[in-house]
Amino acid sequence: MREHLATKDEESLAARLQEIGFSCTRCGECCRQGAGDDNLVMVSPAEIRRISSLCQVRPEEYVEPYPERVKFSDGTEITFGWAIRRVAGDCTFYRDGSCQVYAERPWICRTYPFMLDGEDLLTFPCPGLGSPIGKEEARALARDLRSRQAAEEEEGEKIRQAISALRPVDEGCLVVDGEGVTRV
Repeated sequence: MREHLATKDEESLAARLQEIGFSCTRCGECCRQGAGDDNLVMVSPAEIRRISSLCQVRPEEYVEPYPERVKFSDGTEITFGWAIRRVAGDCTFYRDGSCQVYAERPWICRTYPFMLDGEDLLTFPCPGLGSPIGKEEARALARDLRSRQAAEEEEGEKIRQAISALRPVDEGCLVVDGEGVTRV
């Protein structure tokens, strides 16, 4: 569902979140494979570093280039960013019914089932919707949504800058993220 919010005010967003209601049931539906790529988790370089530090794992063990690619006439392929690897369709960090990186989970996981697109609040299907949410929890979620939005806008600007410096490659794919270009 998409609804336009008249203000950027965090308090108004928190009030709307309280009206909608949400409490995570820890069902794991957002972590497991559903229809299509509904559990695809994009991650920024900063999120990758935090997860690597927490889990003491190398990024190549759990991230992969975002699956959608753009192919240019010279054969160069690019994709924009990274995604958490999925195993048999499920998030690689979803094991035994819980998230193994919950303390450092990415923004997309932290704010699900909500997302801000400009001033539009998007709500995605989730069993926890409609459940009571306290005022402080709603404020924290509103702050996280605004922080996520700012982080995504900053990453987007860095990606635009990196794209302007792209050079063609003979083969393979280039992953463009906020820290530059990586050949994979």
